[in-house]
Amino acid sequence: MVLRALGLGDLLTAVPALRALRVAFPEQRLNLAAPRALAPLAALTGAVDEVVDTAPLAPLSSELHGAGLAVNLHGRGPESHRILEAAAPARVIAFRHAEIPVTAGSPRWRAGEHEVHRWCRLLEESGVPADPTRLDLDGPATDAPDVARGATVVHPGAASAARRWPAERFAAVARAEREAGRSVVVTGGPEEIQLARAVAEQARLPGEAVLAGRTRLDQLAAVIAAAGRVACGDTGVAHLATALGTPSVVLFGPTSPAEWGPPPERSWHRVLWAGHTGDPHGAVPDPGLLEISVGEVLPELDRLPEASAVLRRSPQRNRSESSLTSP
Repeated sequence: MVLRALGLGDLLTAVPALRALRVAFPEQRLNLAAPRALAPLAALTGAVDEVVDTAPLAPLSSELHGAGLAVNLHGRGPESHRILEAAAPARVIAFRHAEIPVTAGSPRWRAGEHEVHRWCRLLEESGVPADPTRLDLDGPATDAPDVARGATVVHPGAASAARRWPAERFAAVARAEREAGRSVVVTGGPEEIQLARAVAEQARLPGEAVLAGRTRLDQLAAVIAAAGRVACGDTGVAHLATALGTPSVVLFGPTSPAEWGPPPERSWHRVLWAGHTGDPHGAVPDPGLLEISVGEVLPELDRLPEASAVLRRSPQRNRSESSLTSP
């Protein structure tokens, strides 16, 4: 049983660790304690048997109790550690915490570590080999709408205002992309419909270009997989672009891309960051994020390769799914 009861980006950064667990325990069932909405993407990893609906730091369902192994990919503890302990697993893999005796001798948490490498290191130091490059996903079977094919995806939303670049700047990017001859769509969740419409209106996009509130998570993944490029903030869509191989420009504010950004060796993803850190959950846009101008974003978008030119399948991704259960 694996605890990762967080959001979209959190799931995608844990994919290499999940795959490592599947390879290490090929005969065992792997249940993921996470929000049910993530199930379609969890299935694309080839590693997860079932997503058991779990809210952040909520008690675990009784069906997750008594696991042979419980792995904490949620946090450093102690709250998440106690949640695992309450489910009475036979063994726990988790970062060391002084308040949780069962973690004595476990790997130590390192501040500033990249999220992908953090969880792979936890497994490595616990005796489970893990390859942090195994981030890639094949696109879902769901068809993307025609309007998204080859388009520039503009995703203005983020979970907190601190990571939300101003709507008028995203609109300026959308206008410039259209003037460059590229079609544009605006994505977002149900709570971001008004934001997406505001961007589209300022960019003079047609109504059908607004996909916000009209896509389930698997459909959003299909949109990103079919797109030509993505412009977004530090949010789950950025991780989708990484997983699906779609070229992207990602704007960072209060958090360093060294902790949450795409792998630097993947040159078809570009990051912009003013170099300042702050509160990623702040109620207003981070000052560092506001330092990034439209004039900086547009050249980076222009420099992106065409999606068709990107080698979307890494050697790890080319392996058949059956290899995930090979010794």
